[in-house]
Amino acid sequence: MEAEVGDRVEPALRVRQFEEPPSPGAFSLEIEPSNVPAVFRGVVKDWEASSKWNPFDGGLDYLEEKVGSAVVEAMTSKSAPVFYGDLRSHERVPLPFSTFNTSCKSHLQHLGGVGGSSAVQEVVKETAYSEGTCSTSLKTPDQFYLAQVSIFNAENEERCSLEILRKDIQTPIFLGTRAFSAINFWMNRARSRSSTHYDPHHNLLCVVAGCKQVVLWPPSACPFLYPMPVYGEASNHSAVDIQNPDLSLHPRAKHSKEYSEKIILHSGDALFIPEGWFHQVDSDDLTIAVNFWWKSRTMTDMLEHMDAYYLRRVLNRLVDKEMNKMLCKSSVGTPKDAENSHPSNEDSKGSEEHDFINQMEDLKGESEKHGLLQQLEPFALQALYELISLVHDSVKVDQDKLLQSSNPKGSSANVNSEKKIDTDNSSLLENDSIANIFWALEPLVLRKVLLAMVHHFPRTLEALIIHMLGPTGAEVLTQKFDEMDHQTTKEQQAEFYKLFYSIFDDQYAAMDAILNGKEMFAFQAFRNVLDLYLGVHVDQPES
Repeated sequence: MEAEVGDRVEPALRVRQFEEPPSPGAFSLEIEPSNVPAVFRGVVKDWEASSKWNPFDGGLDYLEEKVGSAVVEAMTSKSAPVFYGDLRSHERVPLPFSTFNTSCKSHLQHLGGVGGSSAVQEVVKETAYSEGTCSTSLKTPDQFYLAQVSIFNAENEERCSLEILRKDIQTPIFLGTRAFSAINFWMNRARSRSSTHYDPHHNLLCVVAGCKQVVLWPPSACPFLYPMPVYGEASNHSAVDIQNPDLSLHPRAKHSKEYSEKIILHSGDALFIPEGWFHQVDSDDLTIAVNFWWKSRTMTDMLEHMDAYYLRRVLNRLVDKEMNKMLCKSSVGTPKDAENSHPSNEDSKGSEEHDFINQMEDLKGESEKHGLLQQLEPFALQALYELISLVHDSVKVDQDKLLQSSNPKGSSANVNSEKKIDTDNSSLLENDSIANIFWALEPLVLRKVLLAMVHHFPRTLEALIIHMLGPTGAEVLTQKFDEMDHQTTKEQQAEFYKLFYSIFDDQYAAMDAILNGKEMFAFQAFRNVLDLYLGVHVDQPES
């Protein structure tokens, strides 16, 4: 099996290989709905095109006779042999097929050791076609490529300049009676490469002559390929040079190979590329292919008046997934870790005003007098001390502003809520002390810690929530609240929230601080989604 699979390609997303063509039922019920690529070996070898179009066996003469007089659209690019889909990187020019065919004959002679620069120069002269409609300023014949020349087009039959060639191809039996959007002809003179892109249709790529290497990425690998902006003219193309990525511009691209799979297609082979799968295609000299495009059932059945709803649902799913990634749950301490942890030497050094060991002894002394403190396990008591210490240290930085301001933006102590979330960091929790403490505690243990603060350190809790709670801390706290709710009765929930919010002078300000922080965290995830999947960058809204 000629395939090269990246380390992170999930087994369910790996290209399936078929030595025999599937039945129409198997393709419709199993292969197509899975939205995973599939290779069908030798399924088009019986086409008349497979024997008549082969450039190495008289195919160029046959094509000259059939369509030599046709004017086709050729893609030209200064970046050849790489042809980028961005309209700014290429142009399409009318070109007589006979001109392109003569170029191919010249190249064929060159490959066989016959012919040379004089033949090439004649081809270049021919491209200066005198009838205005087909002129081109190409410097070398390698700069043009017959890409997506129409054999059939459901929307515009007049554009089908190579319609006569349809007699030489047959619809693969397993495609049944599908209504095709287009059938296209592809032919390159010398080795060429398409830029990495996806198509908005299902695609069956059939190699008639020559050889193609196709590298595939699932839609979920989109973040590593940096898609062009969704509002641009080349929104389905990657901005990355996969072979030589500029990691200063596209740092995530260093992982792109890990999510890719490489397939080699020979004459007679066909590859099913589902809609949305990114692919880059390398073609050998004088390779000819035909592809079929058709709309997926998902897109066909999607009602237009539902588009706005589905857009919001999909964005919600991606934002939720991104929020989980941002928290890097797998890389942070667990409650068990917290239970077994001890203050480090660095922690014990603290500020002079709040020596760690002395404060711990003070809290232990308090625990002998107050029942709620007595209920706290050692690691929970340590978490309580750390929360109190964070608030008190912050008060020392700017006590007056902290006490006078109920607006987090107006307090210099509010480092967490004003700090920009940097999703390139290994863990947001590690950069938010409050969030890290919350996360390391089991929900019911955190509940005990918060209740202890309600009864014994109400002003500290108020400052913690109103002035110091950042976006990550707010997200973690609300997640813990949800987990508490699942582990307690309705009566216990009501009692907890009544006590928790009772210590705030303005209960609505406390709720706003938590919800505003949570929404700021979600907005950062939303920004990431727009960047990762849509190539769109948005600024943070003003508070």
